[in-house]
Amino acid sequence: MLIGYYRTKFRTIGMISPKKAASLAFNLFCTPLKSGKEPKIPTIFTKAEKVSFKYKNLTVRGYRWKAEANTPKVLIAHGFSSYAYKFEKYIIALQKKGFEVLAFDAPAHGSSDGERINGINYRDCILQIEKKWGALYAIIGHSFGGFAASLAMEKLPDHRNRKLILIAPATETKTAIAQFTAMMKLSESVQSALIAQIEKIANEPLTYFSTVRAVNTAQIPTLWVHDTEDKICPYIDTEPIRLNKPNHVQFITTEGLGHNKIYRDPKIVKAIIDFTTLGLP
Repeated sequence: MLIGYYRTKFRTIGMISPKKAASLAFNLFCTPLKSGKEPKIPTIFTKAEKVSFKYKNLTVRGYRWKAEANTPKVLIAHGFSSYAYKFEKYIIALQKKGFEVLAFDAPAHGSSDGERINGINYRDCILQIEKKWGALYAIIGHSFGGFAASLAMEKLPDHRNRKLILIAPATETKTAIAQFTAMMKLSESVQSALIAQIEKIANEPLTYFSTVRAVNTAQIPTLWVHDTEDKICPYIDTEPIRLNKPNHVQFITTEGLGHNKIYRDPKIVKAIIDFTTLGLP
């Protein structure tokens, strides 16, 4: 019923003003779903230092697990309509290896302020986290968080001494927009206006919003994990990385884990921790 409501709304407004319909569609595209249930707080989060920072007029809240001085820092970036609590397994494993760990609820998610988020917002929050808490040795990002992490890493210096771990990342924004416009049955004029709005906000072409592009540009040692049956971030979008096999990317293909089981799978957790610790004393 809700999808039907929005389809009618966009169609009606789009006949008068494609630009206005596109603006409304973009707002919806950037609005995460929120569960009415209060999530259970994993024990590891009760032991964390609660931290926060200001992004524009919003308070972004998160958690910090300190380690000894000068130990490598790892940031965990969750996906769209998710939150930091879901990554307790990684936090526990990273702590055992001696890392300092940071995890935040992105704007419009979990305990953080806001109603909407886009890739530029998320990217800039990650850059601000590094500025406030120091150099990030590695970022582990799932889904939309992986996409934002790739955009952020591209902007950071000293690429050889960092690592990027991507778990089923939102690979191509053009695919996400195609999925959204098909679901909402947006007219071609509204679709064009939507793409134009995205490009205007970022002052970048739509091709900029690509994890493949960012990973190839940054040349950071990267572990990319993706499932063949991922229906949210299609496996086919990873083809350029898989076929070209750049030296700085290690790719792991799974089958039957889809988009969300993949980051909870014990074998994947172990592979990610092993990759993160590889080469450290």
